[in-house]
Amino acid sequence: MLRTVLQGKLHRVNVTQADLHYEGSCAIDLNFMEAAGILEYEAIDIYNVDNGQRFSTYAIAAERGSKIISVNGAAARLAAVGDKLIICSYVQMEDSAARTHKPKVAYFDADNTMSRIAKAVPVQVA
Repeated sequence: MLRTVLQGKLHRVNVTQADLHYEGSCAIDLNFMEAAGILEYEAIDIYNVDNGQRFSTYAIAAERGSKIISVNGAAARLAAVGDKLIICSYVQMEDSAARTHKPKVAYFDADNTMSRIAKAVPVQVA
């Protein structure tokens, strides 16, 4: 049996650009993509912390070290400059592998500085 599990996540990155007339996709600083294991042209899901919008698109590389998160095309109507996003990619794997899989999670400060990288999402406590 195949399971779909979190592969990588950019947690609370800030939108730096929103370009309605760009061809589409989400441009992400190449350093960020590598930290979360996201490939160029890979399908990603985006969760907007500020307005609750959830949408799918694909990742394209932005200049390494630029801290760019640019939501483009029609998706630009779903995120404004300054909005906090969670960007995720998922992978399918066999049940046995999924049980020990650890995602790559990159956490960010308010200015899109990567503050840490983890191999798990913390357990939520009461």
